[in-house]
Order: sequence, then C-alpha cells, then structure tokens
Amino acid sequence: MVRRSTVDRSPHLGEHGLDYEGTEYSGRDQIRRPRSGRTWGGSGGRWLVWLFRGVAWAVLLLIGYRGIVAILSDESHTGQAAPAASTPAASGFPVTLADAYAMQFGQVYLNYNPGDAAQRAANLGAFLPSGSDPQLGWNGRGTSQLQSEVVAATDVQDAHHAVVTLLARVNGQLMQLGVPVYGSSDGLVISGAPAWLPAPARAALPSAAPAGSDSATQAVLTNQLPAFFQAYASGNAVTLGRFLAPGTSLTGLNGAVNFQSIATISVPPGGDTRHIIATVAWSVPARSPAGQTKGGPPAQLQMSYALTVVKQNGTWYVRDISAATESPGSP
Repeated sequence: MVRRSTVDRSPHLGEHGLDYEGTEYSGRDQIRRPRSGRTWGGSGGRWLVWLFRGVAWAVLLLIGYRGIVAILSDESHTGQAAPAASTPAASGFPVTLADAYAMQFGQVYLNYNPGDAAQRAANLGAFLPSGSDPQLGWNGRGTSQLQSEVVAATDVQDAHHAVVTLLARVNGQLMQLGVPVYGSSDGLVISGAPAWLPAPARAALPSAAPAGSDSATQAVLTNQLPAFFQAYASGNAVTLGRFLAPGTSLTGLNGAVNFQSIATISVPPGGDTRHIIATVAWSVPARSPAGQTKGGPPAQLQMSYALTVVKQNGTWYVRDISAATESPGSP
C-alpha cells in the first residue's frame, strides 16, 4: 500500500509571497524558490543597456569633436605661418630715432667755416665710426650756414641700414641731403658720406574746368562774411558763435591778426550747403621777439580759406573753415 503525499504542488499564493515562478514565497511550513534557468525580464536589466549605449555615443562624439578641432587648428596654424615668414627684416629698424639722429648730424655737417673747423670736427666725431675723416670730406675752406631742415623721407633698406633724406635750406637755397644711417642694439652711426640731392621740382597745376558762380549768393556772403572774419581774428567765442551753424565749434586766432577785407570770394551754384573759397587780407601787427606789439606799420598778408556754409531760415552760417587747396580764380 502506497501512501500518497499530502503536499499540494499546484501553483498558488502563500501567506507571504508570490507564486513559485516569481520571487521567493513562503507558506506556513515550507519555502518555494524560483525555478532555476529562468531570467527575470523586468526593467532592472534595461537600464544597463541604455547606460552602455550612452557611454558609446559619448565616446564617439568626443572622438569626432577632437578630430574637427585638430583639423581646424592645423588650418589656423597654416594660415598664420605665411605672414610671419613674410615679415620684412627692416621692420626692426628704429626709424623715428634715426630721423632725429640724422637731423642732429645735418646741423653739424651743413654748417662750416674755417674759424670753427676744430669744433666742427669734434662735433662730427660723435656721429662717425672710429678712424673716419674728422671733417668728412670738407677741405677746410668756404662757409656754409644751415637755415632750416626737416625729414623728407626715410628709405629703410634692411634691419640695420636706412637712408634718411633731409629737406634743408642752406645759404638761402633749398636742397636735399641723403644721410646713410646704421642702427643696431648698440646704437646709431653715420655709415658713410652724405649725398647732396636736388630740391623737389616745382609742379605745374593742372588746368581746371571753369566753374559757375552764384552771383546772388556771392553778394550776400560778401556782405556777411566780413563780420565773421573779424570775430574769427579776435577769437571772441560769443561773437564768433553767432555766425556758426548749430553744433559747430570753432576756435579763432586770438588777436594774432586783424581783419582788413575780403579780396575775392568764389561761390558755386548749389543748394542750402555750399563749399566756397574766400581770400582774406589780414593785417599782421609788428611784434618783438617776446611777442609784444611794437610800433611801426603792420604787414598785410592775403590768405585763402575754404568754408562750408549752410542756409537756415534764410541766413547763411559757417559750418567749417580750413586752408584752401587753391585760390579763387586760380586755374
């Protein structure tokens, strides 16, 4: 006689758990565990998959970003290499200092007379290389006097050599002097004998087509502008302001000259804004070297001005004044 088991093996829920295909459950007198070989298909495994995918995408994006940056960086370096290579060596030459140095040299070189030969030689020695001719080619005869000089041009040949050209007036004559200068970190020196060069040639003005004239406006401005130039000569800001267009600021001549008359005026046709040219006769008081007015008849000078005038409410006002490039009626 075989005794049958009284244990119920059918699936069911116990008092404290799920069925035996789920998680662990316990009855009153036994514990059933999940079958072996089954994988739980819940969300607990999916988050690992998404995590791995996110890491993979991040790595790919990082690799791509670094590749693009490397390409752009290489192109940037390639583009910057050309200007560095093309930078001329002459850019390091001290142009401003050489200009001043050449002017100081010119004041010594272009002044000479037999009575001051020894002093001239001593002064030239400060500019010349050791062992040079102390008079730099002068035979000790004749005289020369420098009245004025300015730097006309500087031809930089390389990082150490340049020729500074001085425009000078010597003995009443205009000339140019080419001064070779050598420069290094140690200083400057005149590297050779200067060259006497011709003065700039006088240019011929081109013939301009005759411009029309607005006689009516010219008559109005001929009557109005004398008061403006009187205020401009005195420099009185209040009086001068009455003739200026709104927003215009102008400084006068502060009594350096006195207004005499308007010699000529040119007024082209146009609208409410005109660019005119006026030649003004100034009276220049005689002054001492200290700037004090002294007796004697004053000098008179005629000077040409370019003015921009604007018409507002029927009245002309000055918006700008400067030196004219030509005189009224000139070709």
